[in-house]
Order: sequence, then structure tokens, then C-alpha cells
Amino acid sequence: MALLMSLIFLCILYSSLPYSQASDSTPYLDGFLANGNFEQAPDPSNLQKTVIIGKYSLPKWEISGLVEYVSGGPQPGGFYFAIPRGAHAARLGNEASIAQVLDVKVGSIYSLTFSATRTCAQDEVLRVLASGHSGDLPIQTLYSSDGGDTYAFAFKATYPRVKVVFHNPGVQEDPSCGPLIDAVAIKEIVPLRYTKANLVKNGGFEIGPHVFKNYSTGVLLLPKINDVISPLPGWIIESIKPAKYIDSRHFQVPEGESAIELVGGRETAIAQIIRTIPKNLYQLSFTIGDAKNGCHGSMMVEAFAAKETLKVKYESTGKGNFKTASFKFEAVSDRTRLTFYSAFYHTKLNDYGNFCGPVLDDVNVWPVSH
Repeated sequence: MALLMSLIFLCILYSSLPYSQASDSTPYLDGFLANGNFEQAPDPSNLQKTVIIGKYSLPKWEISGLVEYVSGGPQPGGFYFAIPRGAHAARLGNEASIAQVLDVKVGSIYSLTFSATRTCAQDEVLRVLASGHSGDLPIQTLYSSDGGDTYAFAFKATYPRVKVVFHNPGVQEDPSCGPLIDAVAIKEIVPLRYTKANLVKNGGFEIGPHVFKNYSTGVLLLPKINDVISPLPGWIIESIKPAKYIDSRHFQVPEGESAIELVGGRETAIAQIIRTIPKNLYQLSFTIGDAKNGCHGSMMVEAFAAKETLKVKYESTGKGNFKTASFKFEAVSDRTRLTFYSAFYHTKLNDYGNFCGPVLDDVNVWPVSH
């Protein structure tokens, strides 16, 4: 009897726990992949100089083709490898790849954040594949002078186990060339909801890809042509150059924890399609500024909504100031596209190899009376 009463008590206690505790659902992923910073080295017996020998010799990863385990700094043959996010990286030779299998939730959106850079002046491409999605990164354009660009790539999980693959599809004349990968993280993207106060989803850009805590480069968001599912939920990168996702730990952000830096001039544009009622009047407001990162000069952000356009000028001294602008527009259909882009190209004051631009934050739309 005592045993029976104990079992009944435990059942009642368990059923009274909050659902998040009682269920065995997988927690939200947000952090490095296993050996995602490549600091776990292959066994010395599995290395021929820098070349990894054996399909499973790189801890936690599966390799195919010529993959090297390299250290940052000067290399034989006059090369120099920039590895700003740790001491080691994986270099992918011609048609080589590295892969890892992850446990995920079917139907959820995930974003990979990874550091990738070219090692030669030749055109290099890095292909990312996950859950039936793929994208090619033309990494010959460097957005930071130290070569430490960080990218995001999003996918929707269609199976509970997903293989993430980084592949070099190119065949270079020089076998010493090939992209470097030196950090890989993943984040599960929380579903968005409209709020009564704002018709724009994720208008403050608070929900986005994983941001490395100790690195200050920001995260480049690929154009839609490269990444069909946006790692910035609610928004479309509808341009030929990426936009940069920045955080308040490393940059000046007008409000909250995150914002967008328009780093590619007229070649960088972000957009969102919102629900509207035809012939109704709406107010659009947004904040622009600089990230306090040495980006200077006469900036201009152009905003489009329905048939209205607003050009907002901002004179940046690179000290992290900002201003708010707004205008009214009349909806012409039940869907209205909001678009923002930078009218000019910018580089940092003391580093002309580092692309930058105006910061966009706190985008709001609400109905107003005539």
C-alpha cells in the first residue's frame, strides 16, 4: 500500500510540472557544433604535414577529399592564413568537403553561423548544404580586411537528423588554394508573431542568427538567390550583396540587442511584405545611424512603401549617433512591400579594405486616420 501511494504521489507531482519540464522536447539549439571551432586536432598519426588522412580523423567531422588542418599565420610557399577565431581551421581543397550530422526538430528553421574566407586571390566558392537546401558563397569579396568574414545560412529541417556539409565545388590550378572554415555554430530560429502595435515582424531585428560572443565582425546575411530561407526571420535580403547583422556587444545599436548594417551600398537591400488594407493610411518609422565602428561620411538610406519614397540623410562621424525618420503611405493592395537600402558605398575611416554602411533599426508600421 505504501508503495502504491508513493507511485500515485509521484504521478500527481509529475503531471503538475510545467509542460516544458514534463516533456522531453529538444531544447533550442544555440551554440557551436561539436568541435565547431576545430580546436580538437586530429591524432598526429592521421596527419601528413597538414593533410588529414582518414574519413573520420577530424574529431566530430566526416571529411571527403583533400582537407587540411591548418594553423593561423605564415605558411610554406609564402602564404598567410588569417584565422581570427581561434588557432586552427579546416581548409578545403579541390572538391573536398567536411560534414556533421545534427539532431534537430522536424519543421523548425535553423541558421548556421560560420567563418569562411578565401586563401588565394583566385575566385573561390564555398557551398553549404543542409536538409535539401544549398547555397554558394562567392567568398572572393572580403568585407573585413583581416579576412575574418562571418556568414549565416538558414534551412528548414525535414528530418530529425540533418547532415550539414561545407563543400568546395571549385577546381583551382593551384592545389594550395581553397576556402578556410574556422568556426561553425547553429541556432534554432523561434517562430515570429505579429504584435498589435507593429505590423512589421521582427522590426527591431532581435531574432536572428547566432552571433559569436568573442568576435566583433558581425554576421553577413546572404542574398535570397544564395539562401532561399532567410536567417533573419520576417525579412528578405533581396539584393546581390549581403547585409550585416550586428549586435550591441560589439557595435553601437540604436535600440535593443541587434540591428542591420547596410554594407553594400545600392547593392544591399532588405525588404518585408506586410499585410495592409487597400486605401488605408499607414505610418512607417525607422531609425538610422552608424555602428561606432569608424564608418564615416555622408550617408543616405532610401525607404520605399507602396508608392511613397523617403530619402533620409545622415552625416556620420563614426561615433554611434542615430536619428529617427517617418512618413505616411497609402496602401494600394492587401500586401505592401517595405524596402530599405543605402544610397552610397562606405569604408571605415582608417581601414579602406573594410566595407561598412548605415545602421537600420526599429522599423515600425501602424495604421493612422486620414
